[in-house]
Amino acid sequence: MEPYTATEIMALTAGSLVQNNDILFAGTGLSMLAATVAKRIHAPDAIVFFETGGIDPSLEELPLAVADPRVMVGTSVNSGLADALSILGHPKFRTIAFLGAAQIDCYGNLNSTMLGTYENPEQRFPGSGGACDAASLAYGIIVFMQHEYRRFVNKLDYFTSPGWLSGYNSRREAGFLRGGPMAVVTNLGVLKFDDITKMMYLDQYYPFTDPETIALKTGFSLDISRAKKCSPPKEDELKMLRQEVDPQRLILGPMPG
Repeated sequence: MEPYTATEIMALTAGSLVQNNDILFAGTGLSMLAATVAKRIHAPDAIVFFETGGIDPSLEELPLAVADPRVMVGTSVNSGLADALSILGHPKFRTIAFLGAAQIDCYGNLNSTMLGTYENPEQRFPGSGGACDAASLAYGIIVFMQHEYRRFVNKLDYFTSPGWLSGYNSRREAGFLRGGPMAVVTNLGVLKFDDITKMMYLDQYYPFTDPETIALKTGFSLDISRAKKCSPPKEDELKMLRQEVDPQRLILGPMPG
């Protein structure tokens, strides 16, 4: 097996979580890469769409951002933001949104707004964008994070987007009719949420790390008892990812080694 990067295994692992006929809401960066991987490798009948209105594009070339004209190439429909959000929240569609954040807590609630206090922030981020809408309305969300102690926190500095709120049935009791985080894909592994408590646990760890290391990089108590070792990327998947999905390595970054 040739070497691979954390970004490569993240994209391939996230793509493998998608089922055929899922409808994927993709943002800029790694989420766009993972949606393209899902479409090209794991779930060819999945439909990708972007908040700027490109619905079911061919994705022959990887767009740089959601405003890149390539999100409109080969589409079934060229539309706009209102239609995209209507699809995102359609109760009969299995829409899955790929999101990122600066912080996440044990129930998958997200902060993409700022660090510190709102009145005197240490650092500001782009904010919600469509993330709160996606986390509130989609069938489910898959979150991308760098696995660091400062990012996996007991308490968010700012509550931007809802996950499982305080666990158990709290999300439904708050009025959310569906949705919630399905998985968190990091540079070290994949985390999921307990069916009953809705607390995060380690589901898979990549071949180059171990559960104990991941627990030490998590700012809350993490259940690692269910963790299993993730298989390394397959040669044919790596080849397609590198040669067909992102040959310019716009999002993949430098080659390994």
